[in-house]
Amino acid sequence: MSSSSRVRWILLVLAVMGAAFAVGAYIRSRAPEPQVAVKKAPEAPRAAAPAPVPAPKPEPKPARPAPRRRAAPKPAPAPAPAPAAPTTGTLHIDSDVPGAEVFIDRVYVGTTPVTAEGVKPGDHRLNVSAQGFEGIAESVAVTPGDRDLMIRFKVVRLDASIDVVHKHTFGSCSGKLVATPEAIRYVTGDKKDAFSVPLTSLEEFTVDYLKKNLRIKLKGGRTYNFTDPNGNADNLFVFHRDVEKAIGLLKKGYPPAK
Repeated sequence: MSSSSRVRWILLVLAVMGAAFAVGAYIRSRAPEPQVAVKKAPEAPRAAAPAPVPAPKPEPKPARPAPRRRAAPKPAPAPAPAPAAPTTGTLHIDSDVPGAEVFIDRVYVGTTPVTAEGVKPGDHRLNVSAQGFEGIAESVAVTPGDRDLMIRFKVVRLDASIDVVHKHTFGSCSGKLVATPEAIRYVTGDKKDAFSVPLTSLEEFTVDYLKKNLRIKLKGGRTYNFTDPNGNADNLFVFHRDVEKAIGLLKKGYPPAK
């Protein structure tokens, strides 16, 4: 390339570059300047205005208590039906000797203490026996309901009497010998021969079965010889046996039966 052509080329390039520079400057002059954000300091909080003081409210008048209502009375409970009246008797039987055997109308009930239920009203025969004691037999009147019976063996039971003839040295008199736990009495129309003394006041009390004679001697007193008006020694013997047994129990300290 010639030197003149080279000069023209360089001028053309410079002209283009100059035009480009001018265009760029124009564009920059037209673009808005960037705004810088300015941070504002936070404003101090304003003091709150004081709340207005409320005017005092008038005190409310105390309310009157509502009148109490009386509770309605509870209905009375219905009365329980009355139990049916018993129609049979119940016997609660005990004894002062534990384990005594009990029979009612010859039917074994048990050993004391024992309860016999369903006993029909009326008179019944009661038999109670204990080893070492004489058996007890008595009539019991049973009524509907409960009844307690205490059978006592450790007491003196005696209710004996016989017709007798008292032999005097000359003649005789008749009468009756009566014996209880408290006394033995000779009841006769001859007041001189009659007596009544405690069983323990007999100095002699013997029976002669062969001679059919019952001999009684009072302490510090007379002697009596009694015979049976019919000449029967058995009555004298039984009477003597029963009285002797009672005297023995009294000496042991057993009380008379009530």
